[in-house]
Order: sequence, then C-alpha cells, then structure tokens
Amino acid sequence: MQGIAQALYEEVSYDPDTGQLMTGSLLDYAVPRAEHVPNIQSLFQETPSPTNPIGVKGVGESGSIAAPPCMVHAVLDALSPFGISHLDMPMTPPRIWSAVQNARSGASQ
Repeated sequence: MQGIAQALYEEVSYDPDTGQLMTGSLLDYAVPRAEHVPNIQSLFQETPSPTNPIGVKGVGESGSIAAPPCMVHAVLDALSPFGISHLDMPMTPPRIWSAVQNARSGASQ
C-alpha cells in the first residue's frame, strides 16, 4: 500500500507565494486509510539469494519501488482513449479529472 499511496495520494505541498509547508501534519498530508486500500491477493515466489549462506534479501523496498510505476501505467492505460499520456504523481482524483476535462476540451495537458 505504501507504493500505491505514493502514486495516488501522498504529496508535499508548499504555498506558492510564501514557500510555507502546507502538508506538515497527518491532518493535511493524504495518508491513505483502510477504505482506500484495494483488495490485494498476495502471491509468493521464493527465490533465495545466491550471495549469502542463508539466502536472505532486503525487505520493505519492493512495495515502494515497484508499485508507483505500476499504478502510473495502469492509470495512463485507462486514460489513453482520451489521449492522456502523462500525469504527475500523485495522481489524485482532482488531477485525473482535470486531465480528462482538458483532453475533452482540447486543451494541452
């Protein structure tokens, strides 16, 4: 969920005039809640590391590295009928809505 949240929700925002951090607390920073988490089926494929005697690898990085590009490509694939080929993260609902409306009106993205 960490990687999905990075792609869809989490954003550090600053006031454009003053440079003041606008998302300095968890009340302002969009951390996803349980209602935002899709049903996920976990599958495991064990591939022990050949570089150490017990076959262990690092943990924790995979969700935050692989999920954002997967989410970006899924959203862009869904928006391709509108001619949308780029969106900045986080791909929030308002950002997606705006891109669709701009595409429908012929405005540049």
